[in-house]
This record gives sequence, C-alpha cells and structure tokens, in this order.
Amino acid sequence: MKLYFVRHGHTEWNESNRIQGSQDVDLSKKGILQAKKLANKLQKKQLTISKIYSSPQKRAIQTAKSISNKLAISTVVKEGLQEINLGLWEGLTWKEVQEDYASEFNVWFHNRRYQIAPEGESYQQLMVRVMSVLEEIIDQNQEDVLIVTHSAVIMCLQCLVHQKAFEQMDHYRVKNTEVIEFDDCTLHLLKSLI
Repeated sequence: MKLYFVRHGHTEWNESNRIQGSQDVDLSKKGILQAKKLANKLQKKQLTISKIYSSPQKRAIQTAKSISNKLAISTVVKEGLQEINLGLWEGLTWKEVQEDYASEFNVWFHNRRYQIAPEGESYQQLMVRVMSVLEEIIDQNQEDVLIVTHSAVIMCLQCLVHQKAFEQMDHYRVKNTEVIEFDDCTLHLLKSLI
C-alpha cells in the first residue's frame, strides 16, 4: 500500500510569507490552477488511488476536491491532518516573529520538535496526532490513498523517515501541490520514532 502525501495549493498567505498554521485560508487563483494541474497529472499517471483524505482546512479541502472531481474518487475530510498550530505567530511573517518574539523564537528554533510556540503546539504534538490518523487510514484501506495536508506535516514525516533532527526540516521543504510517496511499512516503523 502506498500513501501519496500532497501539500495543498498556493494561498495569498504563501505569497506574503505569512504563517498560516491553524488559520483557515482559501486557495489563491494560482493555487486553484495548481490543484487542477496536479489533478490532470495524477489522472495521466493512472495511479491506483482508492480514496482521497484531506485536512479539514479550506486550502487542503479545495485542493482535494479538485483532484477528487478529476479522478472521480471520494474525499474524506479527516480531523488530525491539519497544519501545526503556531498560536500567536499565525498571521505574522517569520521576520516579524523573530523581531516581536525574539527570545521565544530563539528557544523554539533550537528545539523545534518539543518546544511549543506561544499558545500553539509542538511538532512532536503534531506528529502524535498525525500518526494516530495515519494508522487509522492504513487499517481501513488496502489500496493506495492520497492525503492532502500541509507543509509541516510532510516535513516532519520526512525528518522521521530520514532520522534527521526536526531543526533540519527545512531540507525537506515541499512546494505547493508537490507529491511525496511513502509506503505503509515505513509509516508503521515511524510510530516507534515519535
């Protein structure tokens, strides 16, 4: 069984480098186009996707629906697949966070896995909730599935797979509508690493 992880399409907040996190931001016109292009590309590849799962955030749902409509596969919105909650930093740029929350940012930056952003969650907490949902998805499916989610989710999974510190997650940055493939055995092994 394969799990294809897709980062949602472009948003206006991506354009302005604003931290989206748990905020419910729509796709931009560019993001809608990206989602349509991805849907066409997936159709041409003729992957054996049996179901599409999506984060409950608008930008992910809109991306998933575009793919769902093209491939004629149902989409299941799944709580737990949403982006990390970065609390008071959401809506700000990273530059603004470094200026306005200098000491908190410094502590967080050097211990990203376990440090919690003010009124947010840690990447560790993100991974615990995501892995719980992924286990459920794997248990309920035998065929390949596509999961539309967010940058931090995919970067954290890749850090775990490659056994890298979460402070190195920028090496696994994913573009909007980029597809990353994992198999279910790899994801089962990850559970022991969180």
